[in-house]
Amino acid sequence: MNLYEKTAYDAAMALEKKEVTSVELVESVLGRISEVEKNVKGFIHLIERETILEEAREIDRLRAKGQRSSILAGVPMALKDNMCTMGIPTTCASRILEDYRPPYNAHVTEKLQQAGTVLIGKANMDEFAMGSSTENSAFYPTHNPWDTNRVPGGSSGGSAALVAADEVFFSLGSDTGGSVRQPASLCGVVGLKPTYGLVSRYGLIAFASSLDQIGPLTKDVRDCAMVLEIIAGNDSRDSTSVPREKESYSSYLGRDIKGFKVAMPKEYFQEGIEEAVRESVMNAVVLCIKLGVEVEEVSMPHTSYALPCYYLVGTAEASSNLARYDGVQYGFRAPDQDNLIELYLKTRSQGFGSEVKRRIMLGTYALSSGYYDAYYLNSLKARTLIRQDFENVFQNYDLIITPTSPSPAFVRGERLDDPLTMYLSDIYTTTANLAGVPAISIPCGLADGLPVGLQIIGRPFDEGRMLQFCFALEKMLGFKGLKPKISADGVLKDVS
Repeated sequence: MNLYEKTAYDAAMALEKKEVTSVELVESVLGRISEVEKNVKGFIHLIERETILEEAREIDRLRAKGQRSSILAGVPMALKDNMCTMGIPTTCASRILEDYRPPYNAHVTEKLQQAGTVLIGKANMDEFAMGSSTENSAFYPTHNPWDTNRVPGGSSGGSAALVAADEVFFSLGSDTGGSVRQPASLCGVVGLKPTYGLVSRYGLIAFASSLDQIGPLTKDVRDCAMVLEIIAGNDSRDSTSVPREKESYSSYLGRDIKGFKVAMPKEYFQEGIEEAVRESVMNAVVLCIKLGVEVEEVSMPHTSYALPCYYLVGTAEASSNLARYDGVQYGFRAPDQDNLIELYLKTRSQGFGSEVKRRIMLGTYALSSGYYDAYYLNSLKARTLIRQDFENVFQNYDLIITPTSPSPAFVRGERLDDPLTMYLSDIYTTTANLAGVPAISIPCGLADGLPVGLQIIGRPFDEGRMLQFCFALEKMLGFKGLKPKISADGVLKDVS
């Protein structure tokens, strides 16, 4: 096995046992990047090779003295390009922030630096996290390592593709309506959206502030638990950050799940789901039963409101959040303008892509005089009903099991001119964001050679038991370690 193929946990254990050095891990992933990145296009910005290697050498020197900041010290990773990195480009995959270098770090950036992880670069994404395919990046689309003609999902498609292609050991993405879980499903990796408020949003460039949450994309469930332990925690700079004691999520792994009660909402298995996806999910349900888990069908009657509710709440908040990009204080400024109104008009029309403009206009319309009550206010009422659906189910069940995406990865360009069909890619994931509950996607099978994701939703702040459940199920599913065979010439048809 090549070093870059290891999980983050296995790489960390090899470092602990002095079987490898951080420099060797870094050189391994840099070699992998030089081999396959031209086909994956998962990075927007790569940090200079010598800068990365010097950081790895320093970590090795500290380890030699018996000083390591965390178990993941020396392990290479990537950050989605909407998380601030001081002095390093943070563009949100948008022309309007093309030259922006933040003067500060995001909370999660600080946490990972303190843990001694090695940042390799910033991952590509849909512009301002608005999209489900990473085709809306202002620079170039990312390709799915399982089939480079297909999308990796979005908006954290770069983060998911880099992990799937073994270009980094783990990455962070942001999830507003499924943007960690849906690309995790399409790329065959693990993706977690924590409970709203568990991970600080300080330094995350906002899309929709009441929905956004940062989460890990990893090669397996154990890695996910390890990364979450580092990034979770209270932060006074984020007013929505919840003060809680630090929790050891890894300590839940390996515990028996016999006796768990799991709900399977019928609304998530109706029209729109591809049959191959349904079969993979139902096979996983059968394995749950074999593990002693009680699975029962339930109804969550307000699920049908989730997508319109999400696209009203999300666009309204985006309209407000993105008003700051006006060409005055920072970011792109359009040339050849004669007055302030013209400056605003040209800067925003030239700096934003079509999907971002579409969502700003939708949000501005929903908030406008005469339409606020009919659209935005009603969407908040629907959001309350959706949250109550979850509260009702969690009175009797420990977890909820659903598909992550209604289909495997689709062909690049197939849905780009059909926004409604593209939006339906998030039909099973938006509910968790609206309710603020944690949700995770784990690989559960293949459909026509492409990964299928299984979504597990938990009670607020119950990430530990959710990971416990997924860790046990992951062993039974047998998907762990199954990778796309991508080479310098592209993707081969078989998998290993």
